[in-house]
Amino acid sequence: MISAISHPNEERAMIPFSDDELFSAVAAVIDKIRPSLALDGGGIVLLGVKEGRVYVQLQGACVGCASSQETLKYGVERQIRIEIHPEIEVVNVPSGMEDRWDQIG
Repeated sequence: MISAISHPNEERAMIPFSDDELFSAVAAVIDKIRPSLALDGGGIVLLGVKEGRVYVQLQGACVGCASSQETLKYGVERQIRIEIHPEIEVVNVPSGMEDRWDQIG
């Protein structure tokens, strides 16, 4: 299955990878990012990929940190976009929603 994600004021962008293919590639990128987060006491878990959206959960010191959204957007998402595809979006799943990440819009 080829995933599609939409952006405001744009036609749906096609990502030429299945969710399973993206999962493996994203996992490799997150493994590269994880040590940087750990230096500040944080962590990240890859929960899943659905329709070109990557669902993660920031952990440790990242939870409640004022900079966590910047970390997600300019650290995690930026690196995934550089290494895999420029249209991928990363979503942080709130604590307690780990088992229902695929229901988050």
